Amino acid sequence: MYALLIILHILACFVLILIVLLQAGKGADMGAAFGGSSQTVFGSSGAGTFLGKMTAGVAILFMLTSLLLTYTASHRSSSLMDRSKLPVTRQTLPVTKPDAAKLPAIPPAAPVNK
Repeated sequence: MYALLIILHILACFVLILIVLLQAGKGADMGAAFGGSSQTVFGSSGAGTFLGKMTAGVAILFMLTSLLLTYTASHRSSSLMDRSKLPVTRQTLPVTKPDAAKLPAIPPAAPVNK
């Protein structure tokens, strides 16, 4: 469920970015007023209503997935020990005596004069 929410949230992010980049800015209407008709692909009224409604819908989906991800993240266990069902076992390493021949020689300490 959590992975599905993350995938849906990421898709909503990308779609929202693309929709906002497709929309014309406020200054584009001024260029059309002086004779240039650059929005004839979407009809005479332009893409304002379609892209506006699509932006609102995807923005609502983005907000809902954000809230659901926040809610599920706050109720998930943050500790690995809480999620683990296996018992914890302690392993001890065998203690061996060091071989004196393999140890480096320690020089004698200099006498301390007080």
